Amino acid sequence: QVQLVESGGGLVQPGGSLRLSCAASGIIFDVYAMGWYHQAPGKQRELVAHITSGGRPNYADSVRGRFTISRDNAKNTVYLQMNSLKPEDTAVYYCYARHNWYTYWGQGTQVTVSS
Repeated sequence: QVQLVESGGGLVQPGGSLRLSCAASGIIFDVYAMGWYHQAPGKQRELVAHITSGGRPNYADSVRGRFTISRDNAKNTVYLQMNSLKPEDTAVYYCYARHNWYTYWGQGTQVTVSS
């Protein structure tokens, strides 16, 4: 059974930082591309960051330079370091794992940026 379990969300002030984690089980983690989407209330889910199985990252324009995605294959975990957070980053953040035509999703973790 495939499981993606996110953690690290919460409430943070503008300009602050959070680190999200996504621990995967039930997959051969090394061959999967991993990433994060977010979904704000009333909006569509949007890609935030993606990292290939080989470790090459890609970012949405809105977060490039502020967010960093990384992966630890020994721990079957992908991370999203979020710095200089803005109120518009407020959303539920979903982790995914993708290989060929398979995509698995986590349950989501809430990030709220507010003073």
